[in-house]
Amino acid sequence: MNQFARNLRPHIKQELARYRLALADGRPDQAFVHLERAHVLGQGVTRYHLAAHWHMLCWELRYRRGRGAPGQLLRLVGALILTPPGLLPTGNTGGSNISAFKSMPVEPELAEILRRSRQLKSR
Repeated sequence: MNQFARNLRPHIKQELARYRLALADGRPDQAFVHLERAHVLGQGVTRYHLAAHWHMLCWELRYRRGRGAPGQLLRLVGALILTPPGLLPTGNTGGSNISAFKSMPVEPELAEILRRSRQLKSR
């Protein structure tokens, strides 16, 4: 795992913890927002990108009864193939309701996390 991935790890874990908490609180739509944030943060690291889409697939199967599941299956394959060479649209939130090829603005808070994660040296 490279330093960028190590620096992002606590932020990804935090978003996934917030996802689980929102699910436990019966707030599936808010839970999905945290998956989108985890996706934006993690889409440059294959393991995090795959994890975000895996959780999105599970969410789709549970809350939308599979309507978005085919899109998430395609995104899992795309994440595996396109993440290593960096062929991804910036800021894409990863949901099946968004084109997989669409670049989107990155929330300022997430942009700052990404910027700091790229700049930090080994701790």
